[in-house]
Amino acid sequence: MWYTVSVCNKAKGGDGLEITNLYPGGFASNCYLITNDTDAVLIDCSTPLATVQDALAKQNAALRAVLCTHGHFDHLLTADEVRKAFGVPLYLHEQDAEMPADGNKNAFTTFFGYERTWLPAERTFAEGDLLTFGSLTLRVLHTPGHSKGSSCFLLENALFTGDTLFAPGFGRTDLYGGDFSALQRSLGRLYTLPEHLTVYPGHGNFALLKHLIDQ
Repeated sequence: MWYTVSVCNKAKGGDGLEITNLYPGGFASNCYLITNDTDAVLIDCSTPLATVQDALAKQNAALRAVLCTHGHFDHLLTADEVRKAFGVPLYLHEQDAEMPADGNKNAFTTFFGYERTWLPAERTFAEGDLLTFGSLTLRVLHTPGHSKGSSCFLLENALFTGDTLFAPGFGRTDLYGGDFSALQRSLGRLYTLPEHLTVYPGHGNFALLKHLIDQ
């Protein structure tokens, strides 16, 4: 079931930076609207189009892009509607680029027994890329394990981790492209980042990275 909800769970970043979790989206997936003055991006896209439109109108911001942490269906649910409505591209790691158009690889068929697909990403990214949209710049950290192309986005003091790292816990590795050894290496890398970073995961609450390392 899809839900239409009010904008909630706001957090302040640097000057003018605001992070809003448009939760709940479908399948309890987080959908983060990042705004800096009038520029905005979505990280993962599970929330109904009307919720995104309402949030952007309230913040008087223009959507520049949709960034997906990985290619599983619960993070792509409304990506086609959102990018069509706003005329913006979808970004996905190059190693997950095959997933939206294949129900087995994006895991929808695995869970529901029939095919559902999405349009391919218009743009791909890779490790270390800097993705700039107006006043917003996010750095890509490739963190394979949950999927081949799973990635995190670093923006000032915020780390968007998708299903690589939860608060607490980590993503499963038994779906297409999963690799537990790779995930262990990715988690080890994340644990070397500055402890003051706030982790914004693909499901569940946010938390300081320090608190997750200590667990």
